[in-house]
Amino acid sequence: MSEPKSFYVTTPIYYVNDAPHIGHAYTTVAGDVLTRWHRQRGERTWFLTGTDEHGTKVERTARDNGVEPQEWVDRLVETAWKPVLETIDASNDDFIRTTTGRHATGVAAFWEKLRESGEVYESEFEGPYCVGCEEFKLPGDLIDGKGDEKLCPIHGKPVEMLKERNWFFRLESYTDKLLEHYRQHPEAIQPQSARNEVISFIKQGLRDISMSRAVHNVAWGIPLPWDDEQVVYVWFDALLNYITAIGYGAREGTPEHDRFATTWPADVQLVGKDILRFHAVYWPAMLMAAGLPLPKTVFAHGWLLVGGEKMSKSKLTGIAPEQIVDHFGSDAFRYYFLRSIQFGADGSFSWEDLSARYNAELANGLGNLASRATAMVNKYCEGVLPEPGAYANADLALQDDLVAAVELADAAMERIDFAGALAAAKGFVDAVNLYVTEQEPWKLAKDESNAPRLRTVLYTMCEALRAIAILHNPVMPKSMSLLWGRLGAPAHLGPIADATVASAGHWGLLPPGTMVTKGDSLFPRLDEVE
Repeated sequence: MSEPKSFYVTTPIYYVNDAPHIGHAYTTVAGDVLTRWHRQRGERTWFLTGTDEHGTKVERTARDNGVEPQEWVDRLVETAWKPVLETIDASNDDFIRTTTGRHATGVAAFWEKLRESGEVYESEFEGPYCVGCEEFKLPGDLIDGKGDEKLCPIHGKPVEMLKERNWFFRLESYTDKLLEHYRQHPEAIQPQSARNEVISFIKQGLRDISMSRAVHNVAWGIPLPWDDEQVVYVWFDALLNYITAIGYGAREGTPEHDRFATTWPADVQLVGKDILRFHAVYWPAMLMAAGLPLPKTVFAHGWLLVGGEKMSKSKLTGIAPEQIVDHFGSDAFRYYFLRSIQFGADGSFSWEDLSARYNAELANGLGNLASRATAMVNKYCEGVLPEPGAYANADLALQDDLVAAVELADAAMERIDFAGALAAAKGFVDAVNLYVTEQEPWKLAKDESNAPRLRTVLYTMCEALRAIAILHNPVMPKSMSLLWGRLGAPAHLGPIADATVASAGHWGLLPPGTMVTKGDSLFPRLDEVE
C-alpha cells in the first residue's frame, strides 16, 4: 500500500546576493507554522525552503568581492542563510540549493523534455532587463527616471537594454488554458487581490518568453543540455526547485523518485507579491507543458514595511532577524509577525508595536496565566494536579469556549489566516484569565470548606493551559514545550509535537495526580528596545 500524500509547503527560494532580513524570515516562519499545524492535524508533511544562487546579480556581486560565484554563494549560504533557520526555529524537511547536482539534473531533464515536445524554440530578443529582479520587463512595467531613463518600479534603478539570441518558451499558447484553470480553481491563487491581478495580466495577452541567456552575457547558470552557448535563465532554473528538491529527474526506483510521487503537487506555495507573476503565470504554464499537476494554492503575502517603505538592504531598512530574536526570543518573533499582520496584506513593523504586543499578550496575558496556575497548584496542592469536582456553569462555559476556539483556529489555518487563528487562541486565553479573576482561587483557598471548588478551579486552569499549549505550539514551539513540561503532560500525553489539534478541544485529558512545576516566566518582561 502506497504512503498517503504529504501536505507539501514551499517558500520561495531566496536570492543569495546578500544576507537575509526579516522579510525573508517572515515568509519562512509562515511556511513553518502552516506545516507544524498540519503535522498536529496528524498529516504527513514536507516543508521546503532554500536558496536561488545563479544569475547576473550573483555573478556581478561575487566579482565585485573578488571571488568566484560558487565561493560567494557557498559562503553566504553557510554563514547567513542556513543559520537564520536556526534563529527563527524553522523545522524545514529540506533545503534546496540551485547549485547542487540534484537540481541541475532535474532542470536539464525538464527542459530537454519540453524541447523534445516542441515547447521551446530559438529566436532573438531585445528589451529592458532589471538585474535586481533578474527579469525582462515589459514597457508598461517601467516608471520614468531622469530624462529618458526608465526605472524598475520595485528597485527604483535603471533597467539595462539587452539584445540576445535565446531559446523561448511558448507561453502565449497557455493563455486560455491558464484562464480556464483559474476559473475552475478559484482557490489556486490567494488572496483575492492577487488572483485579480494575475487574471488581469493574463487577459492582456501573454507573450512567449526567453527561458535561456547567452553565456557571453551570463555565464553563471545551468547549461542548456542541447546548446552550450546558453544557460537556463535564472527564473526558469529557480522555479523548478519545487520539483527537483522532491525527486523530479531522479532515477526510477530511487527513494528520491518515490518521494516525488507522494509529495507533488504542492498544497501551498508561499511567495511575496512581487514575484507572484512568475509563480502564477510562468510556473503553471511550465507544468502544463510538462504534463504535471499544478500547485493547489499559490499564496502571495504582502510586504513588510519599515518607515512606510518595503524592507530593503539597499535602502538600509533591512533588519536582520537576530536583532529581534536576541532581545525578544524566537517565539515572540514568530508570534508577532503572524499575529499583527493580516497575511496577504502589507504590514508595518515597528519596535514599539512589537514591544507593546509582547508585553500585553505574551508577558501579561499567556505568560502570567501560566505562572499563576502553576504557582497556585504548588502552593495549595503541593504541586499535584487535583481531581476536579462537579463542574459549575462557569467551568462548562469555559469548556464551550475552548471547543469554539479550536474550531475557529483550525478553520483560519485552513484559510491560511494566521492572524485569525491566533486571535481565536488569544480569545480563549483572555476567557481563562477572566475566569480566574471571577473565580478568585486565592480567596477560595482561605476557607477549607471551599476546597472542592478550589480543586476544580485549579484543574480547569491547568487543563485550559494544556489546550492553549497545543494551539500555540506551531507558532511558539520553544515556550509551549516548556509549558507542556511544567504541566506534567509529557509523562502521560507524550511530546507536545504529537498532540493533535483535535485533542486540544477534548476536555479532561490532563490526568489528576500529574506533577505540576513552577519555573521562570515564559515571557519575562523586557526593557524597552533602545
